[in-house]
Amino acid sequence: MPRVKVARKSTATDMTAMCDVAFLLLTFFILSAKPKTQDPVHAEVPASTSIITLPENDFSTILVAQGKTFFSVEGAEIRMETLKGMADQYKIQFTPDEIKAFANVETVGVPVNYLKTYLDMSSKERSQVAQNGVQVDTTDNNELFWWVKNARKADIAVHNKELRIAIKGDSKEEYPTIAKIITTLQKQKVNKFGLITSLRTVTK
Repeated sequence: MPRVKVARKSTATDMTAMCDVAFLLLTFFILSAKPKTQDPVHAEVPASTSIITLPENDFSTILVAQGKTFFSVEGAEIRMETLKGMADQYKIQFTPDEIKAFANVETVGVPVNYLKTYLDMSSKERSQVAQNGVQVDTTDNNELFWWVKNARKADIAVHNKELRIAIKGDSKEEYPTIAKIITTLQKQKVNKFGLITSLRTVTK
């Protein structure tokens, strides 16, 4: 008895749902991803084999390179509260627009007395300003001391958490500059802080 041949039919798969999911995931990752900010000065950080991801909240970074010091703290609300503390400390009146503009400033590298002028600029103008760093010395007018102090107060006020601090230093930076940073932190009894490094392969 002859075998009955079944007619072959081409299969068609509707990919509409798959495309929708793919584009939704792509949109989510684009909107939720945090862009990498450019440091004001280049720093060749030392290498290590330890891998610890930097936190995105309740975290502050002190960048030291080319003899200059820059301060940054994560979170727009924390930045605004920190600026209000600096305004009280240095008796400077910042407008609501200036405070709002400071929320978008990733890194501070200008003197406090120049900050109003700096915040009144557009984003493009601010990116072209040559920042000489935050003042760090052993006097009572140590600006870095007050930036750190007010940022710690702001983090407790907003999130009720202790601010974590890390130093990102150039591997070629001279020790006295780093020593000033450590002394500034120790004056606030901050004896625990991180060091930001690049990844080095383990030698076998």
